[in-house]
Parts: sequence; C-alpha cells; structure tokens
Amino acid sequence: MIRPVAIILISIGLCSCGTNSPTTDIDQAAIESLPEVPDTWSSVIESVGDVQVGWIEQLGDPVLVDLVKEAQINNRNLQAASQNVSRSWALADQAGAGLSQTVTLVGEAEEGGLINNGSSEARYRLGLRANWELDVWGRIRAGATAAILHAQSVEADYVFSQNSLAATVARAYFLVIESNQQVAVTQKTVDALIETNRIVHALKETGLASSQDVALSRSDLANTKSILVATQGSQRNALRALEVLIGRYPSAELNIRNTLPDVPSLPPAGLPSTILERRPDIISAERAVATAFNRVKHAKVVQMPSISLTGSIGGASSDLSNFLNPANVVWQAATNLLAPLIDGGLSKAQVEQASAEQKQAIAVYAQTVLDAFSEIENSLDQNVVLQDRVVNLYQATNEANHALRIAQLQYNEGETDLLDVLTIQRRVFSTEADLATVERARLDEWIVLNLALGGSWHNNL
Repeated sequence: MIRPVAIILISIGLCSCGTNSPTTDIDQAAIESLPEVPDTWSSVIESVGDVQVGWIEQLGDPVLVDLVKEAQINNRNLQAASQNVSRSWALADQAGAGLSQTVTLVGEAEEGGLINNGSSEARYRLGLRANWELDVWGRIRAGATAAILHAQSVEADYVFSQNSLAATVARAYFLVIESNQQVAVTQKTVDALIETNRIVHALKETGLASSQDVALSRSDLANTKSILVATQGSQRNALRALEVLIGRYPSAELNIRNTLPDVPSLPPAGLPSTILERRPDIISAERAVATAFNRVKHAKVVQMPSISLTGSIGGASSDLSNFLNPANVVWQAATNLLAPLIDGGLSKAQVEQASAEQKQAIAVYAQTVLDAFSEIENSLDQNVVLQDRVVNLYQATNEANHALRIAQLQYNEGETDLLDVLTIQRRVFSTEADLATVERARLDEWIVLNLALGGSWHNNL
C-alpha cells in the first residue's frame, strides 16, 4: 500500500514547483521601438518635481468632488470595465490551474445477474484519480504568464478609465458652469437691449430718433432673444450630459454653481522618462507587449510533446463495509506521451499569428508613448497660451464696456447714431462670451495636463 499512495502524493505535491511570478520588465524590443527621450520637457513649465495626485480635490470644489465620486460608483461603462478586470483575472486563474494536478473522486455502483434465475448482485467502486501534466517545455507556464500579464493590462486600463472618467466629469461640470455664464451674459444683453429699445422709442416720440433706429433696435433685440433660447437649450444639454456621466436620469435638473473654480498653478510635470512607469495606459500597453512575447513562446512549444502522469487508488466490493479491506484496494500509475506529428500547418500558422501580434503590440506601445508625450507637451504649452488669453480678454471686456458706456451717453446727447451703439454692444457681448469660454477651456486644459501626466484624481487611488 505504500507505493501507490506515495505515487499519488508525489503527483499532488509536484505542482508547487516552478510557480514564480512573471517578470514585470518590459522586453528590450519595446524600449528600442521608442524615439530618443529628452531629459526635460520641451515646453516651458515653472514647477518641477514628482507628479502629484488628487487633482480633482486641488480645485477646492466639494460639489465637483461629490459628482466625481458618484460617477465612479454609478457610471455603467466603468462598471463594465470593472467586470472585465474580474473576468481577466478569472481567466488567468484558469490558465494557471494547468500547472497544478487534478484529483478526482470516482464513485460507481452497478447491479447485474442472470435473467433465468432472477438473482442479482450489486458491486460498488470508490477511489481517487490524480492527473498531472509535466510542463517540461514551459507551454502551460507561458500560457499562464500571458494570462496574468493580460489581466494586469486590463487592470491598468481600468485605472486609466477611472482617471479619464474623473476628468470627463470635471470637464462636463465646467461646461455646465460656462453654459450658465453664457445664459447670464446673453440675458444681460437682452435686458440692455430692452432698455435701449425703450430709450429709442422715447427718443422717436420726441423726434430725436428715426424709424430706422427703432427697426435696428427691435432687430437686435429679437436676434439676441433667439440666441438666448439657443443658449438655454445648450445649457440643458450640458446638464443632461453631466447627469448621464454620473449615472442619473437626464432630466436637466442638477443645481450647479454659476462661477468656475480658480485654476490652480501648473502641476509638477516630472521627467519624460518617468511617464513610462506612471501612466496607466502606457503600463497597459507595456503589459500587452509582455503578454504577446509569452504567447509567442506558448505557440512555439505547443509543437513539443506533452507528458502527463496519472495515478489512481480505490476499492471495489459488493459490500460497502469492505471498501477498506486491503484485499479490495487496487492502485494504478501511468505515464502518457502525446506528440503532434501532422497538423496541416496549424502549429506554424499559430506561431506566425503570435509573432505578428507581438510586433503589433510593440507598435501600439510605441504609439501610445508618443501620443502621451504629445499630449503633455501640447497641454503644457496650451496652459500658458490660455492663461495669456484670459488676461487679454479681461482687458478687452473692460475696454469694450467702457466704450459702450461712452457710446450710450453720446447717443443720448445726439452725438452718435444708434448703429454705433449696437455695434459696440455686440462687441461687449462677444468678448464676455469669449472670456467665459476661454476661462472654461483653461480649466479643461489644466485637467487634461494632470490626466496626461498620469496622476490619479483622488489621493487614495
């Protein structure tokens, strides 16, 4: 009895050998696919240092923080991405199960006898059956490693999805605020034109304004009212888009503030080389490259023979109480060899497919890195550009309002015509609308930069 038990226990214990975790170093081929990376960013940035996390919280807007948290919980696309992570790790567990033995409990009961005399006899069998495939060539290990690396890639994509969702919610939130401001600007212009129209009518009655002035005033008022209706519609659309992002019904009923938060100073950008180890989408692409290399190895060793060990031990008796009787216990051990001889070119085609996918993964990785560099350089540049634009638009708005006040006084005194007043009034409306848009764009670009640098939206991530 010692020999068969020992065989089964050995086959069970051998699975613990050779289960080291897969390497996390990117293959040299992926690194060589990249262009030469500079030591510093080309665009000018005042602050240097490690990239910070918690960029949503840095805006100091509790409403926005709560909306982002709500979106992280309720957004359906993110929920689907989360389940994809769970699925990928389950598949990795399945692939790794091949490195372990399988032990099966086998039980049988049968009854038979002679038809003529009507007698019958029951017989029972109960035993254990163990099977283990020796991973001599590393085929199972390569497949299991590839599955683990793929799960890591999917998980990194999920983290990037979390950060991207936070950025998208923030930008949608800013758009709603800007829409509120555009409605306010347009409404203020309508109110001003209503007053202008009243003054024109009063002057017409005293003979100081012409019928043309009345028509111009009415035309501008009607046109601005039309713009107000369109702006209010855009405001409701922006609200619905934000509500969908956070998982609510799109009823356009969210109460959002009417002023944009202040733009924080530019975040530390770190060094270009560190982006490769920090941005989740780049990490995902790197894991995809490592996955592809392991799949090539798996495809190559599939052509090699597979060797498996099987063993069984059990008893057979017509009496359940006699199972443990040594006379009724039997054992069996076997070694099986399975080697492909002719497969119609299947193995070769599988290797070619895996090799092509490997080259594809390297190309995707290199492009992902290049895109990341481009996003950061563009965003660093645009943050400075938009800051300068905001300063100039503030000046333009102040000067336009000053010019309007002078033109209105001159018109009331008969020193200029109404067309000049309305032209300046439209300029005021345009500069105030542009200022609201550029202030929102500046916040958007600040968010884009933080996302591009690979920082997480929340301090706890």
